[in-house]
Amino acid sequence: MFSHYLITRFNLKNPKWDVTKNNETLLTDEWLEHRLWLFENFCLPSVTAQTSTNFTWLIYFDITTPPAYRSRIENLIERHKNIRLFYIEGMPSFYPEIQKLITAETQGQPYLITSRIDNDDCIHKDFIAEVQKQFNNQDYRAIDVIKGYSLQIKPVIMLGKKEHIFNPFISLIEKNDNPKTVWFNDHNLWKKETRITQVTHKRLWMSIIHEKNKVNEFDGYGNIKWEDVKQDFIVSTQMQSNIDANILPHNKWAWTSFKNGLYVNWVLFNKMLKKALGIYRIK
Repeated sequence: MFSHYLITRFNLKNPKWDVTKNNETLLTDEWLEHRLWLFENFCLPSVTAQTSTNFTWLIYFDITTPPAYRSRIENLIERHKNIRLFYIEGMPSFYPEIQKLITAETQGQPYLITSRIDNDDCIHKDFIAEVQKQFNNQDYRAIDVIKGYSLQIKPVIMLGKKEHIFNPFISLIEKNDNPKTVWFNDHNLWKKETRITQVTHKRLWMSIIHEKNKVNEFDGYGNIKWEDVKQDFIVSTQMQSNIDANILPHNKWAWTSFKNGLYVNWVLFNKMLKKALGIYRIK
């Protein structure tokens, strides 16, 4: 009935981004080492633990990725037959390469689902299954899972709830007739789309906040117990032990939590109001 692709860009050279939020140069060996550490500890274990295996994960690396890192990456995914690696010439090649592959591989399949995940983030073990539950032979329908968590891992470990509309975990269901795929838009531009479903019944993603984020900062809130979350968000054994031992109790950051809760819910309300009023316009 449908083919489902989860799609990640990894270290593709982008002329618009050349430094982290700390003004450190992107795409150096140091940057790649850190990203691979995040990928190995958060993103990869969460995806390989999915309860539904009816999907293919496409991961795109820059053609300039050094051989030592290529070998390391290929060793990480070698046991997982539904993960495929590609080496391409930077961000300008990313979207055309996705379209070329999907066109070649899905002929005869009436529908297509595409989802996105960043290489330093984490998804609930039912994420793929829950996105697929939204499938109902739609010609074109974006799926926006609004609720998730935010996990800061440095300088201290903190975990909180997070609501984020038009977020980096968005999916697209569409008829497989010259499909656009979810990467047709940057995630925040899906606000212009009227054919969109917001999923709110379950927290299905976890944004990982670290010192080299380009944009994100920790704005989680609420007294969330890691014990209640870790069975659904699978991370590496080493990272789970680290969080178990070092997560900051909520009473140590309660005031920050309160302020973050006000901020997150105000931003959500503001964006949903603009959407309802038709302030966001489709291209």
